[in-house]
Amino acid sequence: MPPRTLFEKVWTAHEVLAETADTPAVLYIDLHLIHEVTSPQAFSVLRSMALPVRRPARTLATMDHSPPTRTDQVFGNVPIKVDAAAKQVRQLEKNAAEFGIELFDMRDARRGIVHVISPELGATQPGMTIVCGDSHTSTHGAFGALAFGIGSTEVGHVFATQCLLQRKPKTFAINVEGRLSPGVTPKDLILAIIGKVGVSGGTGYVFEYRGSTIRGLSMDERMTICNMSIEAGARAGMIAPDQVTFDYLQDKPRAPRGKDWDAAVARWRALAGDPDAVFDASIDIDAASLEPMITYGTNPGMVVGITARIPNDAAHAASADAAVGVAQTGAAAAAAADVVFDKALGYMGFHGGEALLGKPIDVVFIGSCTNGRLEDLQAAARILKGRKVAPGVKLLIVPGSQKVKREAEAAGLAQIFKDAGADWRESGCSMCLGMNGDTVAAGQYSISTSNRNFEGRQGVGARTLLVSPLTAAASAVQGKITDPRSLL
Repeated sequence: MPPRTLFEKVWTAHEVLAETADTPAVLYIDLHLIHEVTSPQAFSVLRSMALPVRRPARTLATMDHSPPTRTDQVFGNVPIKVDAAAKQVRQLEKNAAEFGIELFDMRDARRGIVHVISPELGATQPGMTIVCGDSHTSTHGAFGALAFGIGSTEVGHVFATQCLLQRKPKTFAINVEGRLSPGVTPKDLILAIIGKVGVSGGTGYVFEYRGSTIRGLSMDERMTICNMSIEAGARAGMIAPDQVTFDYLQDKPRAPRGKDWDAAVARWRALAGDPDAVFDASIDIDAASLEPMITYGTNPGMVVGITARIPNDAAHAASADAAVGVAQTGAAAAAAADVVFDKALGYMGFHGGEALLGKPIDVVFIGSCTNGRLEDLQAAARILKGRKVAPGVKLLIVPGSQKVKREAEAAGLAQIFKDAGADWRESGCSMCLGMNGDTVAAGQYSISTSNRNFEGRQGVGARTLLVSPLTAAASAVQGKITDPRSLL
């Protein structure tokens, strides 16, 4: 057998039928994660065809996108104020009960963002295939799982068959060497990678993040990296499991126990790519050369170092592809890139050549499936301790799960946030996409630790700049875009 990559090992182990020139492969799915937004249509299809969920035990449901984050609406007697959100919550409760699916409902102590709770339960494990009707399912690739987002129709396919039709992606090595400097985080690293690859440079590929920098990251940090793989167009992002992975999973509620644990670790160790495995594409990143990163446009590929200036045109952006977002070549690509670039700057109220440092801000959001874990909150607390949020700035901090919330409160982080003047909430997706009413007003500038800065993502007319938790906290304190290194 020829040398294989991590991806190829996991894919082959789950291939029920190999693809042909005329048909995609049939891939078995180990874990199907669902939430209230992309599952209702799929359940309706099952009802119309009188079909059950084929493997309910391999399906796990939570509520994350739509639920409110205000305590009185979650645990009090105040009704959910957003009617569409309330309907989605009720519908998932009904569907889960009808089809026999385990659900973490609004008041469940295990509830949270789907890509936060599955790892902390130990449900996410190396070598698995994992799908969810959500773009950032690639988060679970941090464990050496092949994990990717699917559409509502595909959610129905997995419900009915526990399989999925898929074309086999190509492989793309992201080789990262060097030590991240103080104040530079994995969020800055993944933003720099997206800036280099472009928002469609990973289309048709699965990324594998490799190198000494990646091996030195914690699991929370690895999840941040894999989470944003989709923002470079990749089908998924993966990191080979190692001792860091095993230490994280050991004693998690749904991890194997005893002899089963020993056998699982032996299997997981064998997943690492073979030394001579060949990738279809690769890039090299010098982590030591990076500074804190910040987006300036309307996709994550429009990104610069925080001390840099906004490019004057698409040709001088990190990549023309990052500005246009489609694969084109020649004069047509350049013209399209310039149009998208100019439109993005117009929406953001920026001009080419401007510095971002020192620009006033209105809202800061710390949370999401990208940066809503305990280590992210600890980073923010380093900046906020003993300081106050600047007058006129709203700082919203939303933990990624109820477990993270309890841990942050027990560690005194929540009190640091409250003392600083932040709004500390219950868990959920919240302002990442604003489905639950946590939104940014039109024209306001939002410094956000989330994963997307599309037009209207955080509210109609909202202007989003993606950053790390350190940069977000520093900017909240100063009331303007701030290099976090100045406050460390």
